[in-house]
Amino acid sequence: MSVDLATEGGVTTLTFSAGPVNLYSLELHDEFDAALDRVEADLPRVLVVRAEGKIVSGGVDVAQFHARKSKADTRALYDRMLELPERFAALPVPTVFVAHGLTLTWAFEVALACDVLLASQKAKFGLVERVIGLTPTMGGTQRLAARAGVARAKEFVFTGGTFDAATLERWNVVNRVFSPESLDDEVAAFAAGLASGPTQAFGAAKDILREYEAGGVPRAIARTTEIAAELFDTEDLQHGMESFLRDGPGNATFVGR
Repeated sequence: MSVDLATEGGVTTLTFSAGPVNLYSLELHDEFDAALDRVEADLPRVLVVRAEGKIVSGGVDVAQFHARKSKADTRALYDRMLELPERFAALPVPTVFVAHGLTLTWAFEVALACDVLLASQKAKFGLVERVIGLTPTMGGTQRLAARAGVARAKEFVFTGGTFDAATLERWNVVNRVFSPESLDDEVAAFAAGLASGPTQAFGAAKDILREYEAGGVPRAIARTTEIAAELFDTEDLQHGMESFLRDGPGNATFVGR
């Protein structure tokens, strides 16, 4: 069981592994926390999240649910689980989740907490908690509704079915779908493109969109100029304006500061 980090060219790849099917457990969550502590201490330009193995995840270790003997203990477990996607959602840099195969429950909820979801044509996704009489507890229901609409979120949760990547791309849940053979190259190219951009400006965009998610267009409008004005002190904005005036658009080199 491990959560490993590798960094190249401003892109940090976080790879989790808990064979054979990458089930969520509290022990795996601890590994995620340690890795995310390192990410937060030395922020990359882009964070890519992916799994080892034939599938992304088969779900959770149900024994950890069943071991709880009271409602209070169960609530404490759910509160702990919810911390994981929330940590990804709070990161100020672009986050990209890569789904190469079956992606169930907690892993899909983490994917939905990331900014961009890239998938193989072979990937399938599900919130299948109905099989044990539960509803998703890690934010997947509401984040799915934010992307696909409330009716689709209900269909997803009520049926407990699995849905392929092409379907979820049509529903605006998956951003892009690639062939299995090209997935790694496409992910690398996509991440490199983000890593060469104005990282602080991307963080500002995320802040504005958080305001939108919390209170709609009026709340986001109320904060937009304040958030954008903070970019005045960034090296990238000052250089970007100078480069635009001197050399025209598209010639600036951004350093992420």
